[in-house]
Amino acid sequence: MKLMEIYLDEFITHLRVERNFSPHTLVSYNGDLKSFINFLKRDKINSFNKVDRLQVRKFLAYLAGKNLEKSTIARKLSSIRSFFGYLTREKIIAQNPTIHIPTPKQMKKVPHFLDLHEVKLLLELPNRRTLLGLRDRAILEVLYGSGLRVSELVNLNISDVDLLGGMIKVKGKGSKERLVPIGEMGLTSIERYLKMRQLPEKSAFFKIKSFQNLPYSKGPLFLNFQGSRLNTQSINRLVHKYIRLASIKKGVSPHTLRHTFATHLLDAGCDLRAVQEMLGHASLSTTQIYTHVTTERLKRVYRKYHPRA
Repeated sequence: MKLMEIYLDEFITHLRVERNFSPHTLVSYNGDLKSFINFLKRDKINSFNKVDRLQVRKFLAYLAGKNLEKSTIARKLSSIRSFFGYLTREKIIAQNPTIHIPTPKQMKKVPHFLDLHEVKLLLELPNRRTLLGLRDRAILEVLYGSGLRVSELVNLNISDVDLLGGMIKVKGKGSKERLVPIGEMGLTSIERYLKMRQLPEKSAFFKIKSFQNLPYSKGPLFLNFQGSRLNTQSINRLVHKYIRLASIKKGVSPHTLRHTFATHLLDAGCDLRAVQEMLGHASLSTTQIYTHVTTERLKRVYRKYHPRA
């Protein structure tokens, strides 16, 4: 009989090779399932065939006793449910013990977003007389102007940007591709950044070696000092730097610009389905959380101005 950890390794390989899950998601699944396996071993259970619905419920109660967020518990249950579904399909176990176990009900958190004044302040901060400033301005413009996830932004290549058509080709979750519009200000920022980056003295500044012999339309869009593709940690640091400079006190992250993108579109009357497509949400229900934001704004306006409110 295989060790439980071996089945876990095979499941993670399945997700990576056959389902094309992102490295971040794989780490999350692996961590969730390892904690579950450790819990089972403390109860002297060394085979997935011995796991029943009661055992899964005990694990959820254990997590609740640690005062974890309901969203975290729901995510762990989702990982376990997917894993046992895999084990059932592979005929490693006879029955999925997670069937009929309800997902913990969660309060839907209304996402933070910036108002127009804060967005304008943030976008004007990078120094457009320097290459780094132009790069940072372009990054902020793309995050807000197209609502990209940070993971999607760092994977952009120059060839993904259609400067004439005003569109960006984005590879989202599950490697699903979509086309997202980008506004004139965003296109102008990208164009200025790329033009300055092509100057010989600026290429040396970015230590661009591996891309020097490639055509202009090839290679990563956003580079670090080594001439390599920026990573998500770099984008996080960059956004937090400008948030501090702007003295914005809200809990803001790079994802806040994605929330702001969606909220401002809906505020202006954009169709929810169109916002769903631009964000790359598989389900409309995921996008609908932004309607809570716009509804609350309408209520505030009503209470403030209507004589009978």
